[in-house]
Amino acid sequence: MTQFLAKNIRKTVLKMAFQGSTVHIGCAFSIIEILAVLYRSHLRYPNDNPNSANRDLLILSKGHGVMAQYACLYEKGWIGKQEVDNYFGDGSLLKGLSDAKVIGCEVTSGSLGHGLSVGIGMALASKLNKLDQFCYAIVGDGEMNEGSIWEGLMFAAHRELDNLIVIVDENGFQAMGATRDVIELGSLCAKFSAFGFEALAIDGHDEAALDHALSSLKANQDGRPKAIVARTIKGKGVSFMEGDNSWHYSRLSSETYNLALTELEGSR
Repeated sequence: MTQFLAKNIRKTVLKMAFQGSTVHIGCAFSIIEILAVLYRSHLRYPNDNPNSANRDLLILSKGHGVMAQYACLYEKGWIGKQEVDNYFGDGSLLKGLSDAKVIGCEVTSGSLGHGLSVGIGMALASKLNKLDQFCYAIVGDGEMNEGSIWEGLMFAAHRELDNLIVIVDENGFQAMGATRDVIELGSLCAKFSAFGFEALAIDGHDEAALDHALSSLKANQDGRPKAIVARTIKGKGVSFMEGDNSWHYSRLSSETYNLALTELEGSR
């Protein structure tokens, strides 16, 4: 059974970022435990088929964090070593944003606020077709600035989409600064509740807490869509990246790559 160990996923992300000389490492690292728990224990793919009509749906609305998802797809064997090694290279299918052409990626995203609305449409389609599916949508806290997010949430509550679980990666930063400085969002958990969601706030790096929250929300099919506000650390796992928003756009040098890799290899 694939373990989806956070340390291994981070090492794969580092490798891709270094090989492709690309960015968005910090925002990939903050969602790794979320994705590890989803892929390990919650996302259902009948017969391990990523195209099964009855599969659960994972929408990475914060599409710039896609290296973390690619690393999970690599763990599942849906992405090969050659694709990881050639990340962002000539002819590579793997780009810097989520792309529906990649097996396991449900949507093309990156235009922030867009992916959640697509996920809500998918959750509605599942309800109308009476399918036993959950739709998980991962959004960033900076992304919550977008008006389309709140329009989508109102629609989800109106249509009683209790098969929708929105997970907010609340790492406190967006591209150009701290979320509190760009637009102060206050309590996202309170806002979700006010919009008709059942909402929980947890530590987004505590895998046991994530697992319990997901299980609890899925078990309560009361007509309310669900939300988890996951408090995370941007750059989690590498000390010199943690809480440093410069790693949203910084690229790895040979020195920083080796320092980060050594630190991860020595972690539990």
